Amino acid sequence: MESITPGMQGPAVEDVQTRLASLGYTIDTAETSAQEYGTTTAEAVRAFRSSEGIETGDEVDGTTWSALVDASYKLGDRTLYLRLPNFHGADVQALQRALNTLGFACGVDDGYFGPHTEAALQQFQENVGLFADGMAFQDTFAYVKRLHHVWEGKPSIVDIDAEARMGFARAANVLENCRIAIGGEDAIARNVASRVWNIASATTDGSGIVLYDSEAPHDVDLIVEVASDELPEDAEPRATIALAECQNLPLRIKTALAAAKTKPVILRIELTGITGYGMFTASDAQTLAVRLLDGLCDALSA
Repeated sequence: MESITPGMQGPAVEDVQTRLASLGYTIDTAETSAQEYGTTTAEAVRAFRSSEGIETGDEVDGTTWSALVDASYKLGDRTLYLRLPNFHGADVQALQRALNTLGFACGVDDGYFGPHTEAALQQFQENVGLFADGMAFQDTFAYVKRLHHVWEGKPSIVDIDAEARMGFARAANVLENCRIAIGGEDAIARNVASRVWNIASATTDGSGIVLYDSEAPHDVDLIVEVASDELPEDAEPRATIALAECQNLPLRIKTALAAAKTKPVILRIELTGITGYGMFTASDAQTLAVRLLDGLCDALSA
């Protein structure tokens, strides 16, 4: 592209000024009214180039223009999905930061929509009950923005290797103040669900966890469906967490609870990839039950 330089005037200058202003740079009103590349426009360009690590200068060359366009995108301005070349820009970076903070690690928030970002986005969509296609349309942005109080202004968590364990007293306090119904769709899932109930009952006499069989009660705060298989393709999407691929269960549960639009919240916990025939033992069931109860208590704690 032909560089935009001081002294020029017209729509191209106006575009540069509008983008700079949206990023917080101050430009004199007289210059913007006249679409004139004057002193304050040049100062803003120099400051922007410096912030982007571009060689010092006051012209908008191809590199500066590309960086300015990238920086101007706001979350929700365009549909984001995996493609070549990758989408890149401030909107992608904002999405990555939100996903990382909400517990869906997509790597360094570098502003490039690559395969790790797509995978994290799919997990987030599944977690809040959207169709998990890895494409960020307005329905996905609506959920991200709705959860802004959870992620906005907080550091991006690039990866989480282990889940913190709840203390006994803290877990007991949560269980006494929350009403949770838990049940399983199949034999293995019912085994895990019943163990969660047993552990909760052993933790405190005042446990608010109830075990259900075929139909969950509705006078509770949270219904947890445990299943060994994935949700059928023709079923209505719902908040789902696949335990095998989740290393930050409390964060995932918190996200699902915060995103829920109705009460009681229904959360599906899938054991796919964990309960292979002939490989799943009572010890495995107990470990999963402890992990699930601990994640629930952590997520529901104040």
